[in-house]
Amino acid sequence: MGGQAAPVELLAEEPIIDSTDYANSESVVRVEEFFAKKAKYGFNGTVLYSQGGEISFSKAYGYANLRTKDLLRMESSFQLASVSKPITALAILKLYDGGLLKLGDSVQQFLPEFPYHGISIRHLLSHRSGLSNYMYFSDEFWPDREVPITNKDVLDLMVKYTPKPYYPPDRRYNYSNTNYAILALIVEAVSEMSFEAFVKLNIFLPLNMSTSLIYNKSVYPDNFNQVVGYSGGRRVAENTYLNGVVGDKGVYASALDLFKLDQALYDSSFISQATLEEAFTLQHKDLRVWDNYGLGWRINAKNPNNKIVYHSGWWKGFHTYFIRELGSKKTLIILSNTDRSSSMGIRDLLALI
Repeated sequence: MGGQAAPVELLAEEPIIDSTDYANSESVVRVEEFFAKKAKYGFNGTVLYSQGGEISFSKAYGYANLRTKDLLRMESSFQLASVSKPITALAILKLYDGGLLKLGDSVQQFLPEFPYHGISIRHLLSHRSGLSNYMYFSDEFWPDREVPITNKDVLDLMVKYTPKPYYPPDRRYNYSNTNYAILALIVEAVSEMSFEAFVKLNIFLPLNMSTSLIYNKSVYPDNFNQVVGYSGGRRVAENTYLNGVVGDKGVYASALDLFKLDQALYDSSFISQATLEEAFTLQHKDLRVWDNYGLGWRINAKNPNNKIVYHSGWWKGFHTYFIRELGSKKTLIILSNTDRSSSMGIRDLLALI
């Protein structure tokens, strides 16, 4: 797979934003006090909170590298884990916006060898495909864990072994990383370029997301990103063979870059608001309105006039949260590279904003 710059952390050209317009608001005080307390108990990461399109609080806590004591900065780029999924969904939705695919199209229209029938792009986006999780069946079928497995390898394993689905298509919600690994392959089939190149050309570059990239171990065996992930205290997290699969994870970005993405999603020149309305529509009658899933986003629609769309992620030492309150245009972004005090309840976070 080509078209990808070397996976090193880039520096943003602009200085760190230090807005004080909302410095004394109750919500800013809540956010600041919450993370000051978290930091006392080992929280290591960056936090950004915005209101009305302006950053009202941003702060980096702790270290990018616990051994060298390199400090984190707001420009520091983290593995987004499953917060990569909204970006993969956005890649698909931009193809949909451009008339290059339909959400009801079957997977076989783009990947003829795909062995499961009755599964549409919408089913993948909304986690209604019923497909089993590749992270589990790869452990069973992949012969050498010293060799990275790729998205195409995952598809080949599905063709060869046909792992039993958890449910028939559209039976119920079932979160599976396989859905987004297959979506990345569909992006490649439609665009005729690597997933990494498509996202770079259509999302990262237009939005000047200068710290953002997709790390793929099958392209670059070593991960040179300056922010190191830690599991179980100070142990450097494994660069697993599964890091050759992208789409479900693999995006690296800073909180400042995610804020740029957040703001672009209010701009119809980047993607049509009708398409985003589709993405932010509840897709599951079997789930509650305050705990649902759309197309690449978790959704709390308890107040339909002020939906909260969000995603969280965990992968190999990194914990991430991207929370957007649409009606009031409030956003909370949390990126952490340690396990310690970095796992947070979504209800507590929603209460902050």
